[in-house]
This record gives sequence, C-alpha cells and structure tokens, in this order.
Amino acid sequence: MYKTKFWDHLVLMVGVVFMLTPVVVAFMTSTHEAADIHMKGLMLTWGGHFTDTYEAVLTKKGGFTGQVTGARMVLNSLILGLGFAIGKIVLSMLAAYAIVYFRFRFATLAFWMIFTTLLLPLEVRIVPSYQVASQLGMLNSYSGLIVPLLASATGTFFFRQFFKSVPDELLEAARIDGAGPFKFFIDILLPISRTMIAAVFIIMFVYGWNQYLWPLLVTTDETYYTLMRGIKQILQVWIGSQIPDYNEAFALAVLALLPPLLIVVVFQSWFIKGLTESDK
Repeated sequence: MYKTKFWDHLVLMVGVVFMLTPVVVAFMTSTHEAADIHMKGLMLTWGGHFTDTYEAVLTKKGGFTGQVTGARMVLNSLILGLGFAIGKIVLSMLAAYAIVYFRFRFATLAFWMIFTTLLLPLEVRIVPSYQVASQLGMLNSYSGLIVPLLASATGTFFFRQFFKSVPDELLEAARIDGAGPFKFFIDILLPISRTMIAAVFIIMFVYGWNQYLWPLLVTTDETYYTLMRGIKQILQVWIGSQIPDYNEAFALAVLALLPPLLIVVVFQSWFIKGLTESDK
C-alpha cells in the first residue's frame, strides 16, 4: 500500500516538474536583457531586470503606431475572455433549456445538429465568419472579437446533461406555484446551476483568452490587439541590427498565464463538482 502511494506521488511530482519547468524557464529568461538572451538562449538563472522588464511591458508604448501598451493588451484579452465566457454561457443555457423543457418536434435532432458543429473547428468556418463580421461592420471592435464565435456546442451539451439530471418534481412544484417558464429558469434553474456555470466559465474563459487566429483576422487597429498578438508582434521585429525584445516577449507570456491560472484556482472546486454533476 505504501509502495503504491510512493509511486503515485512520484508520478505526480514528475508531472508537476514537467509542467512547471517551461514556466520557470520563461520567467527566469524574462529577467535578462534581450541581447543576452539572443546570444546565450534560454536562461535558468536570475537576471536582475525583473522590475525594468515588467514595468516596460505594462507601461511602455510601442507597436507600429507607438501608442499600444501591454496593459492595454491585457485589458483587451480580459474583455475577450470574459465576453466569450459570459456570452457562451447565456446562449448555451438558453439553448439547453429550450431543448430539455420545451416539448417540440425534432428537439433531439436539433440538439445533435448543434452537437455536430464540434466537428467543425474554427479554422474550417473562419472565412465565412469573417465575411459576415465584415459585412456587418464589426471589424476592429469588441463586438467583432466576441459575437461571431459565441455559439457553443460544448456549453449546450454540458447544460443539457445537467438540466436532464434535475428532478421533474421541481418543474411540477414550480407549475403548481404558478411559476412560468421564465420564472422557473431564473428562480430555480439558475441557482442550482452555479457549479456547472463555474465549470463552463473556466473552459470558455481560457478558450477566449488564448484566441490568436480570430483576433488576427478581425483587428488591424492596435487599440484592439490582444496579449497573444502582442507576443507575436514583439518576436517579428527585425529592423537592421535591432533584435526582438525577447525578454519582453517572455514577460508577456508569463503575464498571459496569470489570469487563467487565477480563474482555475478560484473556481477549482466548483469546476470539478460541475463536471461530475453533468454525468449524473
């Protein structure tokens, strides 16, 4: 028994080291100067430029226009992540509510048609999505970043499974009390769906936060650049003898880890509970 626990913990520790090593290397490298990184490569030692680098990343204006800052890109990524998460949760809950509680013909077929869209990744439908966004005048806007990709088969599936696990007695009791469909949804389903909402929120926030391809297409104005675009832009600077600011790119990469990590830590227990409840 003790040997089994020892090997279990050993495997876990190896996994932790394996996962954390790239993060530690990125952080340590970000504290060195760009020239040293260019000559020596990745660093495992402290460079002594932590304050200078991270202050420059957050406050120094740069880009082609010389006006965008790292703090602005962090804000844009937060807006994108929160918009994705909240919008997808709202639409997914409404779709799942209609499929489960409204008895209409072909409800099951409608669900499976929604579910099959999981077979179509963003790269497959990105051209028509871009065309629609362009025709509606949504380019270079937060609505263009968020709205065209709000439909979520994953969220609809999770909420459908959760709503199907809700006892029918709750619906009957609500009808006896005179609660209509809207009141039943707001006063009963929403409160008992908190764990599932937290689980889906984490998934969708991380998905929106890490978006690169879609913001690359719909934004040409640096005011709307996200953190992922900023990292790539820094690494593309090759002008004469100027080398990319590797230290700032690594610093942005470290900063990009913090909000999703914070979200996961805060909602960890709800996330696990929500996923397990969806299988009941």
